[in-house]
Formats: sequence, C-alpha cells, structure tokens
Amino acid sequence: MNKNKTLLALCLGAGLLTCAQTQAAWFGASGSTGYTQTRYPIVLGHGMLGFDDIYGVDYWYGIPDALRRDGASVYVTEVSQLDTSEARGEQLLRQVEEIVAISGKPKVNLIGHSHGGPTTRYVAAVRPDLVASVTSVGAPHKGSAAADFLKELSEGPIGPAATPILVGMVNGLGAMINFFSGGPSDREQNALGSLESLNSEGAARFNAKFPQGLPTSACGEGAYSVNGIRYYSWSGTSPLTNPLDPSDLLLGSAALTFKGEDNDGLVGRCSSHMGQVIRDNYRMNHLDEVNQTMGLTSLFETDPVTVYRQHANRLKNAGL
Repeated sequence: MNKNKTLLALCLGAGLLTCAQTQAAWFGASGSTGYTQTRYPIVLGHGMLGFDDIYGVDYWYGIPDALRRDGASVYVTEVSQLDTSEARGEQLLRQVEEIVAISGKPKVNLIGHSHGGPTTRYVAAVRPDLVASVTSVGAPHKGSAAADFLKELSEGPIGPAATPILVGMVNGLGAMINFFSGGPSDREQNALGSLESLNSEGAARFNAKFPQGLPTSACGEGAYSVNGIRYYSWSGTSPLTNPLDPSDLLLGSAALTFKGEDNDGLVGRCSSHMGQVIRDNYRMNHLDEVNQTMGLTSLFETDPVTVYRQHANRLKNAGL
C-alpha cells in the first residue's frame, strides 16, 4: 500500500479535518508508526563499486530515511569498492564492531546488496555473536554469469594484452568512487580480486568455507537459521524496467551473458537464493534493488523502498 497516496485521499475526503490533523492521526504524535522499529540496528552493506553517498546521492536511494521514519535504527557502511569477499568482510566486521559499541545493542541485522551479500555472510560466519540476521539482495552467492564471461575474456587470445589495461581502468573507477564518497578504506582497489570472488569458481571456494544459509540443491532454499542467525534473500528478474533509466541499457546488455536464465542483469535468479527466499522474481533489475538510478525503477511493481520497509517489519515481528 502506498501510504502517501492513502494519506492524500484521507486529506481530500476528510472535509473538516485539515491534512495536518489527518497526518497526526495516521502517524501519531511522534511521526513514527513503529512499523520498521527492529530490536537490533539495521546495517546496510553495498556491492561492487558501491558507496554510502556521493554529494548527497545515496547508494541506497531513499531507503535509510524511509526505514528511520518509522522507527528503525539504520547504519550505512562503506568498504572497498573492489576487493575479495574476505577482505571486504574484514572491513565490514570492524564497522559492525563499532556500531555495536555505539548503539549499545549486542547484535545487528545485516543487509547486503550484490557483492555485499557474500561480504555480510563472512561477518556472520566469523562473528555470529554480533549478528541477528543476514539478508542478501540480488547477491551472486553461486557466482555470476557476467563475471564468468569476463573471466573467459581475460583468459582468451587477447586477454594477456587487454586485461591489465581494463583492470587499471576499473581500479581507477573504484579509487575515484572511494575518493568522492570519502570512503574509509585505504586499501588499493583490487578489480581482479572482485572478479575472482564473483565468478562461479571463486564463489564455490568461498562457499566451501562459509556455507551458512546456502541451499544444497541447485535452486532451492537454504537453512533459515544457523548458529542463531536468521537468513533471508530476495532478488529481481527484469533487466529492463524503465526506458528513462540509462543503466537499463548496460544491464540489458549484461543480461545476454546468462543465455536465457532468469536474471536481474548481473545475478541469476537461483544464484541469489540464500536462507528464506522472500521472492526471487521482483520486476527489478540489479540497480532497482537499491532504488537506483535515483528512483527510476519499474512503474508496474512494488517500489523497492516498500520492499525494504516490509522486510524491516518482518525482522521486527521475528524479534530481531
């Protein structure tokens, strides 16, 4: 339900009530319904080439504010834009330890998008005492066909000559994002490390060490609870969702590497499965899943912000 539209309808139909009075009745005096007020803080972890914000533009566009308005305590983290899952996980772990100290809460609810999925899984595996739940959004737990395609190119006839140039360009992009976002990481960008973590072979090695929450079948669900930690996941399967969004062209092209498998442009539907699969076919592409590009998402699907609000409420109802 779109609360803003409902509120407008109430305002128009209230007659003698002013809109302010209607809003007060709807939200309560504090302005918060408590709908998203989880027991433990929500910690957001970005994907490859991600950030917290750059000049006021959030990676998680509009999502943290929407969660906070109805009671959630939300922390947005930033780790290396390009690195292995383990290296990113160690950086995230240090930030989780700080958040636990600052918040006074003993645990956190981790939500990771894309490469943030394996990153958050690492933290939960090595420090389960600090984690109440892990939720992955469009995460390539079993690797990405797009990453496999890039790996094959790097090993092809022109790979030895072209790969160092391309790696340098991508590392430069990661360094630029880190600089303009004021990122805390002082590590050199590691595009090859990201590629090795996100292709099928690298993901399989990571999963052998950290299998918590992963399905044992090709496209099933994983264990809902491991070591007292709840595991959830969701993803989209529509690379093209909005003709006004310039990122759709890139994601639509990348989707061709999946050879007909349902995907969000960068991650296959089955690869996104972990723990309780809330839904794996939202009409969203890989960037829609974090409400990018700046809210230019599908006009014919539940908007991403609502999905995050619903999940926060799910965590709240689970006592998390």
